[in-house]
Formats: sequence, C-alpha cells, structure tokens
Amino acid sequence: MRALWRWVRSQFSGHIQVRLTGYFLLILLPLVVISLFAVERSRDLLYNQAVERSQLALSSSMDYIDLTLQNIEELSALIATDPAVVQQLNKTGRELPPESIVEFSRMLKQLSNMNAVNHIVSQITIYHHASHMMISTNFGGRRLTSEPMQEWMVQTAREKGTAIRYLLPDESVSGTTFGSVISTDSISLVRSMDLYNVNRQPNILMITLNKSRLLNVIKSQLPSSQAKIYLHTETGRVVAGTGETAADGGLPPISGKEMAVTVDSGYSNWHLTLMQPEAELYRETDKLRMFTYIIIAVSVLLAVGISWVVYSGIASPVHKLASGMKQLAAGNLNIRLHNRQKDEFGYLTESFNQMVAYQRHLIQDHYEQELELLKTELKFLQSQINPHFLYNTLDSIYWSAQNYEATEISEMVLNLSRFFRLSLNKGREVFTLQENMEHLHYYIRIQQIRFLDNFRVEYRLQEETKAIPVLKLLLQPLVENAILHGMEDRASGGLLVISSWLEGGTRLNIRVEDNGPGINPERLAYMRHELEKAGRLDYRIKREEEVRDLFGLRNITARMKLYYGKEAELVIDSVEGQGTHVTVSLPLDRCGSDLQLVTEELNPAREGLTGG
Repeated sequence: MRALWRWVRSQFSGHIQVRLTGYFLLILLPLVVISLFAVERSRDLLYNQAVERSQLALSSSMDYIDLTLQNIEELSALIATDPAVVQQLNKTGRELPPESIVEFSRMLKQLSNMNAVNHIVSQITIYHHASHMMISTNFGGRRLTSEPMQEWMVQTAREKGTAIRYLLPDESVSGTTFGSVISTDSISLVRSMDLYNVNRQPNILMITLNKSRLLNVIKSQLPSSQAKIYLHTETGRVVAGTGETAADGGLPPISGKEMAVTVDSGYSNWHLTLMQPEAELYRETDKLRMFTYIIIAVSVLLAVGISWVVYSGIASPVHKLASGMKQLAAGNLNIRLHNRQKDEFGYLTESFNQMVAYQRHLIQDHYEQELELLKTELKFLQSQINPHFLYNTLDSIYWSAQNYEATEISEMVLNLSRFFRLSLNKGREVFTLQENMEHLHYYIRIQQIRFLDNFRVEYRLQEETKAIPVLKLLLQPLVENAILHGMEDRASGGLLVISSWLEGGTRLNIRVEDNGPGINPERLAYMRHELEKAGRLDYRIKREEEVRDLFGLRNITARMKLYYGKEAELVIDSVEGQGTHVTVSLPLDRCGSDLQLVTEELNPAREGLTGG
C-alpha cells in the first residue's frame, strides 16, 4: 500500500497531465458524491416505504387470521360443551349397538352442518375413547386400533385439560404423524370434550383448518410473483406458505438479497412473514443508478479529454523543452526542437535552439583546444612508463649476468622483447584482461629469474572478466611495486596474487596483492592523500623535480581518471607485517573496446554552457 502511494505521488508530481486530470476530477468529485448519495438515499427511502407498506398489509391479514382463529376456538368450545354430543359420548361404551351407531350418524350430520357453515374449517373429528372410534366429517367413522395412538389421545386429554393445542400434520405422534392419523395435510385445533366436567372422559375434539383458504388469505398480500409469504407458529414451523420450506418444516433461510418483513399476532402468537427479492424493489432505482454511473463515466472521460487538450497546448512544449535540455546535458549538441507555435512557448523554443547553436560554436572554437592539450598530456604520461620500466629491466639483466649463466640472461631478454612488442602493438590503447595478463606475465617472469624464483605468482581471474577490454599497462606499475617492495628482501616463500571479479554487474575489480612486509600506517595515509590529489580532474603532470615518489601510482591514477572518469577508483590496503593489496575498480559501462577520453566536467567553462 505504501509503495502504491509513493507511485501515485511520483506520477502526480512528475507529470503535468496527471495533475490536470486530477484537478478536473476533483472538481467533479462533489457532483459524483451528491449523485451517488441521492441514488442510495432514494433506495433507502424506497426500502423503508416498502417495509411500512408490507407491514400494514400483513397486519391486516394477521388480524383476519386472528379473527378466524377466534371463531374456530369458539366453535370448538360450542361443540365440546354441546349437551347432546357430550351425553351421547359418555353413555356409549366399548361396544357400539345399533342405537349408538344411529346416534353417531346424527352427531356426524350435525358436525357436517357446522363444517359447512364455517368456510375456514376443512374437517371436524371427534375421538371416542371408550370405543376408540373416530367420527370425522371427512372419512365418516373408523376405529383407532393403534394402542400407542390410543395412549397418546388419553395423555393429551389429561395433560391439556380445557386448553387448546394446535398440531401440524407432520408432527410426530407415537411413531407416526398426526396428519396420517386424521387424514389431513393442514394444521388442526385439538382440545378435550365436556369442558365443564372435572371427571370428563378422555374424548378429543379435532378441528382441521382449510389450508388452501388460509393460503388464499395470505397470498392476497404478495406484491409480485417472485415474493413469498409464510404463516408460521412461534417456533418457526410453517402453517401455510407460497414457497418451499426448510427440511424440518420451518422457514427457509433469508438471503442477504431479500427484504423480509414479519408481523406478530397478539392473540395466537403466530407470525406472518413476507420475503421479496430486493432486485424487484430496486428495479426503477437501479435504472436511475445506471444513468448516474453513465453520467459519471462521461464526465470522467470529458475531464481526461479536456486535460489532454490543455496539456497538448500548454504543457507539451514544456515537456519538449525538458527533453531537449536532457539531450543537451548528455552531450547531444545537434539537438534542434521543431517549433510551429507563435506564442510565448514558441519564443522560448526558438531561444533554446539559438542557445544550442551558440554552445556548439563555443565548444568547436575553445573546448577542442583543451581536449588536444589533455591528449598531449596523456601521451606524455604513457611515455613515462616505458623508460622507467626499461631502467629496472636493464638493471635486472645486469644482476642476472653476475649470478647466472647466459641461459637465464637470454630468457630475460626474450621476455623483455615480447613485452615491448606487445606494448607497442600498433598503437592499440586497450587489450582484453586475458591479453593484459599474458603481457604482464612476461614482466613477472623476468623478475622471477632476477630474484631466483623466491616468489611465485597466482592468477585468480573470474571467467566472465577475461574478455573485458582494459587499458594497456594499467597493472604493470602495481605488479612492479609489489615485486620490488614486497619480494626483494625475501629469500623464498613470496606470493604474488592477481585476481579479478565483477561486482554487482556494474564494476570490474582487479586486485594485485603480495605477502610482503606491508606499509606502516603513516606511510599508507600519505600515499592515499597524494593519490587523492593526483586523481582530481584538474590534475596536471608536475615537473620531474617536483615529484619525488609514487611515480607509478600517480601515473595509474591519472590515466584511470582520464579514461574511465571519476567513478574509477584505486584503493590501497596494507597491514604491516602481513602484506599489501591494491584494488583497481572500473565502471563496467566504460570498459569498451573504443575507449575515449572522459572529458565531462574537465572544463568549468563547458560545465556552465551545458547546464552541468
């Protein structure tokens, strides 16, 4: 998240078009916020109005259902206390004589008349405990043979007393369902007969409600075909509903994309729940929201388009000038900006073109003279190496002639001739690192013969570095110092190591190290200070009488800076008594086969002209 924020800040601060677009979008932001707020507010109002409207409609239906239940309960009380019915049930025993069957038929006819009067009742059933006979307006009469069911009937009559109980058809009763016992698929009112008799017999009255008519009552409140409505008990069991129920016969789960409104009954503790998909409620507002999104999208596109027009007319010339200045700073003096504008930006662009032409003229007339002077100095620096080395080599041949036979002297002369042959190799300024090592080995072999092989040499060159071009004779003074100051006083056991490696893929490092006596701290500090002065870009070769020491190291430092720029480094590290190692670190992008003098920042006048 922090990286994303930094990227946004960099884009905003680095691009005028991004800022212009941002400002235009900022102007549009209040309009967008107000439009979205208005759409969402209208959705909330619509939702609240739909909830209130549904609550009113459901309350009306719930009142009707409560009134219906009151009528049914009054009807049940009327039947349960009917003297003729109660007397007939009490006087009939286990056996049913013909007279009792006739009376039960009359009772059934009376119950059928009551059922026909009340349209919400589908059937009325009376259970006679003594004969286990069930008398129903639906199936007539039949005997209840299941002993568990007989026991359940007795237990229900005794537990509930005069109270009323509502049973759903799928409710489990003694291993079966209540609906299968009385052949119904709807909820039934269950209560005892002979309400006013404390010593009543366990006879049961069951009045079943007409499910389809209950459903017609609540279906009238459906606002759409996709909506669902359920009449359910306080435990959540569905009495009647237009949709599917849960596996246990309860209400289905309410999804997050549905509006659910529930109204409670103060009389029966039943509930009426309406479920409607929110998509139906928001159909019109969704169209309004879509129009709002289209307006916002068009506004954003217009903001981007206007910012692009403004950018093209004002900021684009500035960007073109900045690009031209970057190319000029990189040394492209042939840059010329195309200019077709006649306004202030056109005048500024034309002034830039005139400045470039004037600067090119100054460099051709003045800076090339300075460049020729630097080339002359460099040739002088290179010419100083060969005589200095020649003196040391002739001295080596002399001492070898004093101590050895002519064979060693001839080998030294042969290596010397090969060394000079490669040094003068048709004016080439660079060799690959591998060729430099072969060239350097001729010199090292001469010194090994001179010092009676009291030291050995190891080459530890990383394979990737062998083909990299390096300035010739850059390492020879370092090896010369290592041998003369590190190996001269040793009888044996000397070690000279030359290694190379790439650092980070951007630098070539070459190190010359020995196990000689090392350099004391005072001398080391002096050497570093002098080489730091020699490495400055305004360095010039001093007269020979002014330079008393560090000739080779000064020469290497000056050549490195002239060819490889200020990024080139020469680092000396030494521990007294353990040895010395000198590291040359060169920028890899400057190590090319077409090495040119590094002239940037050499002339303060040019620095001012190019803008640094």
